[in-house]
Formats: sequence, structure tokens, C-alpha cells
Amino acid sequence: MGTWCAGPVLLEIVVPAHNEAGRLPAGLGLLSDKLAGLPVRAEVIVVDNASTDGTAEIARSWRGPVPVRLVRCDRRGKGAAVRAGLLATRAPWVGFMDADMATDLAALDDVLGLLRDGRPVVVGSRRHERSIVQAYALPVRRLGAVTFNRIVRDLAGGVADTQCGFKFFAGPLARAAAADLRTAGFSFDVELLAHCVRRGAEVTAIPVVWRDRPGSTFSVRRHSLRCLIDLALIRARAGGGRPAEGVRVPPQASAPSGEAPGAVAVRESPRAASGFGRG
Repeated sequence: MGTWCAGPVLLEIVVPAHNEAGRLPAGLGLLSDKLAGLPVRAEVIVVDNASTDGTAEIARSWRGPVPVRLVRCDRRGKGAAVRAGLLATRAPWVGFMDADMATDLAALDDVLGLLRDGRPVVVGSRRHERSIVQAYALPVRRLGAVTFNRIVRDLAGGVADTQCGFKFFAGPLARAAAADLRTAGFSFDVELLAHCVRRGAEVTAIPVVWRDRPGSTFSVRRHSLRCLIDLALIRARAGGGRPAEGVRVPPQASAPSGEAPGAVAVRESPRAASGFGRG
């Protein structure tokens, strides 16, 4: 049973896209085919992030097995695009992933199962012991990613890989966290997860198959300083320690007893490896 089954849309996936005309058609093709095979109705939201190529037209004219909706975001930055996309969602389960589909979409089967089980935040982790990761094209990028994640683990609820572009949430939680999001650049994942953790959400990390794709817009030379500044701002804003108002996660997903407020441990799911290699 595919996504054209009767009933409401239960899953919406946001794809931020800045000048992705070259990679978007293949990415949308893979994603649409995978979503069509899931037992829930799903939709894709492509966020055109101030592109100057044909990105918007590709999304607008897309015809495939699942609907694709176009959202415009004129503020530059991946964080700004993801925020706009999440705020445009309406489904009970939402997520986002990169246009290059670097993460094998077979993991969506396990994501869906965990969301159905009531897990409020499910993230792909390239540092999970069961993940299969193709080496970064540039060793300096891998070193930078490891260092970055060690610095921010306390902010993001202990997540070992905050930057994998494969994250899913309970819809109301994602929309509330996105509304509070202020980071427009590449460090936005840290702030988004921090807002979820402050609301009592436990983060479940799952193994993924991840392949480095050429054409990444992130540059260690051009973006590292901005990322450090953003992290300093995120820490400063989190310094007050007040629980976030608004959406709270169900009691069973709250912080274990004995832990400090907001210190929600990451749960690593052993699922997912069995699904590797499928669509």
C-alpha cells in the first residue's frame, strides 16, 4: 500500500535546496519512490533557499508517485530553509534530509516504526556502531565534524552526530522547536535539538548507511568561523536553563529520574541494520 491510500498525510519530509538543480531531480526520484512504498501517506516539501538556478521550477513541476510542495525561503542559510519547511508542515510526523540523499533511504522504515512507537526525535548517526560510512572526501572535514560534535554534545542531549542531515520528529514538537530556532547557518541542527531536549524529548539515534556526495555547499575554510560564532550564541541563549514553554512530549519520553533537568540521554536504537540495502 503506497502513499496514495485514503486518509490524511501522516509524514512530511522537508528538503532544503539552494541551487540544487543538478542534484534535485535524482534526489526527488529516489525519495518519492521510497515514500510511495511506505504504509502511510507522505508528502515532500522542497524549500527553495534563494536559488538562482532552476531549483524552484523543478520542484514546482515535479510529477511523481508522491506530492511535492514548493516553499520559498529568501533568507539564506540551511537553518533558515529547514525552519521555513518545518513551520509549513501539518503532519503528525515530520523530518528533513539533504537533497543529495547521502543517507540511504532504507533507514526510513525504521524511522517510521520508531515514530509510531512514540519516539519524539529520531536522528541518523554516522557514529553509531552499526553505521556504514563512506570516508569523507576531505580528511579535514571528518576531523572537523568529530571535533564539532564533541563540543556540542551537551547542548544536543548527548547526540554523537548532530550534523547528519537525516532527522525526524513528532510534528507538534518540531514546529514548536522550529519556531524558536534563530540559527540560519550550518549549526542550526544543534539549536533545533537543544529546543527539543528542553521540552523533555529523548533523542533516539539510529544507524545509517551514509555516502559522501560531491557538491556540498559547506566549506571548512569559509564557514568554520561562522559556525563557532553561532555555537557561542546558541550556548548564550541556552544559558538561562528555563524549560521551554509550549509543546511537551509525552511523560514516557521525559528525562529519566535522577538526571538534571534537560539532560535527556540519547537512546541508540539497534534497529535499522536489517533494512540496509533496500530502496
